[in-house]
Amino acid sequence: MAEKQKIIKGGIAAVLFLMVLLQAGCAFKDIDKRIFVVGIGIDPSEKVKDGYRVTLKLAKPIGNVKQATTPTYAYLSHDADSIALAVAEMETRTDKLLDLTHNRIIILNKELLSKDLASFMDFFTRRGDIQMICFVAVAANTSEKVLSFEPAIEAPASISLYNFFDNTGTESPNILTTFLFEFRREVLGKGIDAVLPIIDIDEENQEFKVEKSIVIKRGEEPMELTSEETKYFNSIANSASGFSYNVKEVNHSFVLKIYEVRVKYKLILNEGEPRIDMKITTVGYIGESKHRLNGMNLGKYDKLAAEHIKKQTVELLTKFQEKNVDPFGFGLRYRATRLSHKDTMDEWNRIYPDIKFNVTVKVKLKGTGAVE
Repeated sequence: MAEKQKIIKGGIAAVLFLMVLLQAGCAFKDIDKRIFVVGIGIDPSEKVKDGYRVTLKLAKPIGNVKQATTPTYAYLSHDADSIALAVAEMETRTDKLLDLTHNRIIILNKELLSKDLASFMDFFTRRGDIQMICFVAVAANTSEKVLSFEPAIEAPASISLYNFFDNTGTESPNILTTFLFEFRREVLGKGIDAVLPIIDIDEENQEFKVEKSIVIKRGEEPMELTSEETKYFNSIANSASGFSYNVKEVNHSFVLKIYEVRVKYKLILNEGEPRIDMKITTVGYIGESKHRLNGMNLGKYDKLAAEHIKKQTVELLTKFQEKNVDPFGFGLRYRATRLSHKDTMDEWNRIYPDIKFNVTVKVKLKGTGAVE
């Protein structure tokens, strides 16, 4: 019996050895044979009808980062009928393999947002070497200009655009982060509309400016949000903290610094007039005031701040409703809670234009700052 087991084991080992010999060679390429793409920009083509101009930002290899005095990047651009063809053509213009695995940002031109986004974004979601956690943003002018812009304070071998969106650098409620997988899901899905940050360049042509956003609904014209609207949306939808609210009243004018936001809402459809009950709780302190403040009056300041935030929030929700966009995903909540119903989106589309918003805001100020 033992002899038979040895023969079987020997046969298995021989088969495995032969299988290893028959394996194809590895496709690995040394790092010096690769050039890393660190940014992709897409604009409408001026040369190819209904085509695209694709720009790649490439990280040039350097021997010593400390010796570099300026950011070291190269750029390739090409016009073609599709993204895939443009990238394939650019592969013939470099002696190294275009490595997309380290790319973290895709920048779109505003003009493309009114087109069928699913068609040209298919390239990015289909390729296995592009991360689904890439940031997706919109250029205020052209993506080629934004991608090739090098801020005055950008360090060598650093990509400042990454720091805006990955929460390792600057943190601001005006800065939205949308990943590629989120963008694809919201563009193709029903019940929620995608929101992308807008990347601009300041008037002095020195630095990036990321403070606005844009709502995208498939088949509709995009809706651009102001800096203030972006801040309110990001704080409510994503519980963004670290922002300021400017409260102005007759006898009081102060700035709130909020470091915690909690939001809950319910769809009330079976109790008379359809409505959305939204409860917002914020925690913070007074960061600046034009008048002397008394810590004993925090309850009064809480109410003033709550009234201000409520007014701004209702105005924003109403504006979304009038434009027939739903970046908060109320329709998605409606679908998720009525899985057994048919034609749920048709029902929601009838309800949404007339639904009422019942917003309750509770502000908890922990103090008036270091001084009264």
